[in-house]
Amino acid sequence: MGQGKFEQVAANETNEKWSELIRRTDELYSRKDDVRSPFARDYTRILHSRAYRRLKHKTQVFFNIDNDHICTRMEHVAHVDSVSSTVAKRLGLNDELTKAIAIGHDLGHAPFGHDGETILNKLSQEYLHKPFWHEKNGLRFVDDLELLEDNYKINRNLDLTYAVRDGIISHCGEVDENGIKPRNDLINLDDFSYPGEFQPATWEGCIVKIADKIAYVGRDIEDAIRLGFLDKDVQEQLLQMARANDENVLNTTVIMHNLIIDICENSSPEKGICLSPKFLGQLNEIKKFNYQHIYNNERLIPFVEYSELVIRQIFRVLRSTYKENDFWTAIEAKERYYPKLMRSFKKWLATYCDSKIIPLGDLREVAAQCENRKIYGSVNTEEEYIQAIIDFISGMTDQFAVKIFNELISYDTM
Repeated sequence: MGQGKFEQVAANETNEKWSELIRRTDELYSRKDDVRSPFARDYTRILHSRAYRRLKHKTQVFFNIDNDHICTRMEHVAHVDSVSSTVAKRLGLNDELTKAIAIGHDLGHAPFGHDGETILNKLSQEYLHKPFWHEKNGLRFVDDLELLEDNYKINRNLDLTYAVRDGIISHCGEVDENGIKPRNDLINLDDFSYPGEFQPATWEGCIVKIADKIAYVGRDIEDAIRLGFLDKDVQEQLLQMARANDENVLNTTVIMHNLIIDICENSSPEKGICLSPKFLGQLNEIKKFNYQHIYNNERLIPFVEYSELVIRQIFRVLRSTYKENDFWTAIEAKERYYPKLMRSFKKWLATYCDSKIIPLGDLREVAAQCENRKIYGSVNTEEEYIQAIIDFISGMTDQFAVKIFNELISYDTM
């Protein structure tokens, strides 16, 4: 059943591109007794990052702020990890690389799931004249925004390997395709201009790309049933669709199992990572079903509109603090009304701006603990300030965004 078919093309030390695949922007500190591979080290760096921790409070599909049994973005990532590592091990690929890409692939998601992404894209297009999309933002987070303490409690950039960074930006699973093969060129990842423009550079990245789709279509159905989005007639329609290839199917777990086995049986270096025609058809039919009955369900409209209200109001208030050469004063003036928002944003700016423009006091102490890339520089333009705002909002959890919005409408003057 496909065991070991990809061993000769795996991303390991015998691969001719190995030195480039494990290349980092900067060298990490090392330990003489470290037993991890470069990709295993990436996995643990992502696992210990705050961006990963925040995924547990970010929407997958359904706003779940008070429901422990609805899938969060973190749980989705765990499902992708499970599916992709199972396939990678069976095919003889590097499962450590697969797991690192899987755990990091959605770090760029905004609060409120794809709806939050849509809103930030509108704002980015309007004010910065460029798109916002979570795969690109994921690369931005692991390259420039997410920090991790070194042995001496100094915050530094993650500096992940090329192969993991590539897997993050190229993981888009929205396009219906089969026979996925890695591209040959190890391009500059900044060359990506839209989701799915280039295939991943590794077979492992291709595995994560298809595993992402298998993971979300299955679990999203479970949540929809739990929340009453699918009535009995619609559930029966789904069951008949699922039983087209297996008359014993009873739930989405069996559907996902069958898809995993089919990938292992049908994939090869010659054909690519692929499903058989009948299971590809089934996967696309289920995805179509999900869009019709779940993602475009009118019950989600209030959530969509609420998400836009929350994000746009946070953006509006922060943008109003921009004053050329004196935004610190404007922020402090509004801190009386919005203490949580303004204090958080000040700390964000202190982390990523040149230290020479940061006011003395607590903020300068924050900056002293951070030896990372100062991506906003001296904030010489309003565009750089707006980029900082969009970055800041994109990292928020649903819960934090809601708390900030509630602060905006509280009218509490302390």
